[in-house]
Amino acid sequence: MSAAADSSRTSPDQPDPVLIVGHGLAGLVAAYELAQRGVPSTVIDQENAANVGGQAFWSLGGIFCVDSADQRRYGVKDSRTLALRDWLGSAQFDRLDGDDRWPRRWAEAFVDFAHDEMEGYLKGLGLSFLNVGWAERGDGTAEGHGNSVPRFHLTWGTGPEVVRIFREPVERAAQEGLVTFRHRHMVDKILVDEATGRAIGVKGRTLEEDDSPRGVKSDRTGTGDFELFGSAVLVASGGIGGDLDLVKKHWPARLGPKVPQSFVVGVPAHVDGRMIDITQEAGANVINRDRMWHYTEGLQNWKPIWPHHGIRVLPAPSSLWLDATGKRLPPHLYPGADTLGTLKYICSTGYDYTWFITDQAIVAKEFALSGSEQNPDVTNKSYWQVFKYRVLGTKGTPPVQDFYNKGTDFVVRDSLADLVEGMNELVAKTGGDVELDYEQIKEVVEARDGQFDNPYSKDAQAMLASTARSWPCA
Repeated sequence: MSAAADSSRTSPDQPDPVLIVGHGLAGLVAAYELAQRGVPSTVIDQENAANVGGQAFWSLGGIFCVDSADQRRYGVKDSRTLALRDWLGSAQFDRLDGDDRWPRRWAEAFVDFAHDEMEGYLKGLGLSFLNVGWAERGDGTAEGHGNSVPRFHLTWGTGPEVVRIFREPVERAAQEGLVTFRHRHMVDKILVDEATGRAIGVKGRTLEEDDSPRGVKSDRTGTGDFELFGSAVLVASGGIGGDLDLVKKHWPARLGPKVPQSFVVGVPAHVDGRMIDITQEAGANVINRDRMWHYTEGLQNWKPIWPHHGIRVLPAPSSLWLDATGKRLPPHLYPGADTLGTLKYICSTGYDYTWFITDQAIVAKEFALSGSEQNPDVTNKSYWQVFKYRVLGTKGTPPVQDFYNKGTDFVVRDSLADLVEGMNELVAKTGGDVELDYEQIKEVVEARDGQFDNPYSKDAQAMLASTARSWPCA
C-alpha cells in the first residue's frame, strides 16, 4: 500500500517542537519535563497507543534511591559515597579515556540525583513504595560488584504505576496542544542540517493501524511515508533485548567463550534496537555496544505474550544452584548475588542452562517473579492480597504456583532421587546430552544443607542467607 507523504512543520508564529522518538518511559519523562517548561514536543513510535510506557509497564517498578526515608525507616545507612562506590565496583569502568568517559560522569550524576532528588520527585507525582528490595547483593568483596545495602524501592503499583504518573500529565498536555503523539510511525532516518550538522527532523514510514494488545508483536506493513521537523531530536527508543540476532552479534568475548544459543526474552519484540544504527548514521557517537546485562534466572513463560517470552525468578539466596553437569556454582555465584559473574561462569561450562534445587517452603517464602503481570497483588495495590499470599500463604503467590504447576522448566517430585530422574528426563526431552548422577547431587545437597544446622557456618551461601534474613523485607 502507499499514500501521500505526511510532512509537518509548525507555523512561523509557533516554536518547532522537540521530536521524541520512543513513547516508552524515557520518552514520556522527556515530554513531561518539556511540557512543564512550556516546550512543545511530538512523540513518535512504531507501536500503537496501547504500548505507551514501553518496557517500563512490564517491570516490577524497582527504583534506585539513595538514603531515602524508606531506607532510614528500616534502619539502612546509605550514602552518596557508598552508592557511587557500589556503582563503580559494578561497572568496572576501564575505558576512561574513551567510551567510559561519559558513562562515568553519568554514573556520578545519576547517583547525585538518586540521593538528592529522586524520592521527592517521584513521590511528588504520586508514587509510593511498598518496601525496599536488595538486588544484586554482591560478589563477596567490599570493592567489587553489588549493592552493599538494600536500595531498590518497590513501587506500589509496579511498572504500570511508574508509567501512569508521567503518562497522565503528558496526556493532559496533549489535550492542551503541547504534546502530539504519532503512533504507528516508524523512523528510518534522522534529518540533519548539512550546514550545521544539527538534527532537524525525522523521516520514515507510516504503518497500518494495528489494534494488537500491549506487548503483542505487531504488523509492519507500511501505508506511506512521513517527514517531521523540529527544533531538536531526542532518541529514547530502548535497546536490543527483543532482537536475539543483535544480542548474539554484539555478544562480548569477555562473557564467552560460547554465546548461548537458548534465550528467553524479557521484553517485547519492538525492543529491536533499530534506532541505534539510524542515530549513528546521523552522526551520533554510539559507545559500549558490548556492554550488556542479561539475567541468568529466566524461565519460559507458560502463557507468553511476545516471542520467546521469559520471566525472571527473583530468588532470595537459599536455593541450591547447580550447573548443567550437577556441580554447585562457586562462591560468590549465588541466587540474587552477581548476575554477570554468574553469566560468565555459565557460558564457560559450554551449556546455557542451570538448575535451582529448592523445596516448597523456600518457594513460598523466597520466590517471586519479575514483572507487573506476575505480581497482580502489588500491581493492583491490594494490601489484602499481599498479606494473604506473601505473609499468610504457604505455597507462594498464584503466579508462582502457576509456574510451579504449569511451567515447562519446573520438575516437581517428592524425593531427591525422583527429582534427579525428572531432571534427566527434561534434559533428554529438550535434546540435551547430560545425565546427572544422583549420588553426586545427593552429596552436594547434604553438604550444603548441613551448613544450616547452626546459626553460624563456614559456607558462604549460608552466611549470605543469614545476612538476608536479618533484613526485614527479606
